[in-house]
This record gives sequence, C-alpha cells and structure tokens, in this order.
Amino acid sequence: MKGIFLRGGRKGLDLTWSLGKVIFPVTLIVTILQFTPVLSWVMDQLEPLMQWIGLSGEAAVPLVLGNFLNLYAGIAAIISFDFTVKEVFIMAVMMSFSHNLLIESTVAKRVGVSWWFVAGIRIGLAFLAAIFINLLWNGGSSAAKYGMTPEKAADPEGWNEIIWQGLQTAFMGIFQLALIVIPLMVFMQYLREKGWLDRFSEWLAPATRFLGMERNTSMTLAAGLTIGLAYGAGLMIQAVEEDGVSKKDMYLALIFLVSCHAVVEDTLIFIPLGIPIWPLLAIRLVTAILLTAAVGFIWNKLQQERKETSNEHTHHSI
Repeated sequence: MKGIFLRGGRKGLDLTWSLGKVIFPVTLIVTILQFTPVLSWVMDQLEPLMQWIGLSGEAAVPLVLGNFLNLYAGIAAIISFDFTVKEVFIMAVMMSFSHNLLIESTVAKRVGVSWWFVAGIRIGLAFLAAIFINLLWNGGSSAAKYGMTPEKAADPEGWNEIIWQGLQTAFMGIFQLALIVIPLMVFMQYLREKGWLDRFSEWLAPATRFLGMERNTSMTLAAGLTIGLAYGAGLMIQAVEEDGVSKKDMYLALIFLVSCHAVVEDTLIFIPLGIPIWPLLAIRLVTAILLTAAVGFIWNKLQQERKETSNEHTHHSI
C-alpha cells in the first residue's frame, strides 16, 4: 500500500510541476491584463459581433473574462450587469463550451493535440450554439434574477498591488491544482494496480466504441467528464505514455471532452444565475456525442479505405 502511495504521489508531483509551468504564467499575465486597457480593447472589438448572437455589447465582458480566465470570472462578470434570462442562458452555453481557453488548450497540447485545433473547436461550438439558441428560442425576455453573488474584491491600486494580486492568484491556482491532482493520482494508481481501471474500461467500452475509439481511451473520457480538462490532463498524459492510446483516439477523446467536460461542476456553478440547467447539460452532452461519433465514423472510414488501397497496392506488386 505504501508503494502505491509513493508511486502515485510522485506522479502527482511531476504532473503538478508540468501543468504548473503552464498555469502559473498564463494566470499571472491574464490577471495583470485585467487592470490594463488590453481586455477592454478586446471587448470593444467584440461588440459588433455580440449583436449577431442576440447579446448586448456588455456581454463581451463575461465572455472575454470566462475565456481568458475561468468560468468563475465569467460568472462574476455576468452578475455585475443586468441581462435577460435568454442572454444569461446564451452566455452560459457559450462559456460551457469555451472557457479557460488559454490554459485548457495548452494542456491539450501537452497530450500532443494541436492548440489551434482545440481552441478552434471550442470557440466554433460556442458561437454555433449561441446562433441556434438565439434563432430557436423566443422566450427568456424577463430580467435574470441572480442567487448568491460572490463578493467583489477591491481593485488593486498601482502596479505593485496589481502584480502582487497576479502572483497570489497564480500561486493559488497551482496550490488548488496540487490539492486535486496529487490525491487523484494516488487514487488512480491504486485503481490501476488493483485492476479496477480495467473493469471501468469494460463498462465504458460500448460507449467508446460508439464514439469510434478503442477501449483504452475510456479512462481518459471518464476523468475528463468528471473532473475537467485541466485536472484530467494528468490522466490523459499518463494514458498516452502508459496505456498506448493512439493519436487518433486522443484527438477523438479531446473533441468529446472540449465539448463536454467537468459536467457536474461546470453545470452546478450556473445554478445561481437563475437559468434552466437541464437544457444546458443536454446541449453539451448531445453536441459532444454527435460531433465525436461523426468525426470518429469519418476518420475510421478513411483509415479503412487507406488500408484497403495499400493492401491492393501490395497485392498488385506481388
């Protein structure tokens, strides 16, 4: 048992270090940018685009903060304005698909999947969902009533305070990461060595097959679905190294997970915004399943055709 703890703990520390090198600088830079004209310039540029998706110009603020920082920052920004239920729902769906973009896309890069590929899918899904909801839903015109609202921290004054706040936020990000990742890796090590992971893979096998992936991808899917991309990345990195997950399956797993990860937490934190929660969850799950199954089907078909062509060539050359 002690050996499992040591092995899992070491993996957890290695992982916290490798993810921390990504999370620390990004958090620091974005927190500092919040207090400079840069983010407001980005919001001004986005204002005309907002009208296309049924949102007011102010909606650019939560969307930019949600994408550059995280969901909590986006939600804190939503609460600072008066929006309609429909606007809040559109923003919630958009931020469910694309939030914490810099960190989560960089984490995906560590697994060997292109940064632009992940960021592109997430932003694309966010805007497509917004356009559809705006066109199809005529309701939600009443003012949104927010539940418990988080305390707004006082803005720092002067560069020293801004940088200090940036450093604090970045260190807290790493600390929270370590608190989640290290016990998680110990737990996963225990499950792996006791043979539980194989059992999970068997249970999830029909689902992974439907999505066009091999069985060994199931653990990655389970981790990302429950604990999210940034934290689940550790298991993904491990899966590529230890379980021999192929590049194709990693891409498919990430297409699924960028559309739908941390489903419990990410859905629950929208409850205080007074919007319909079940449709939010359903939109994410259905999109993830259909998109992944479609890409998996096409990819497997192309692979099959390529194999047949190369077999024919070999046959003819013999």
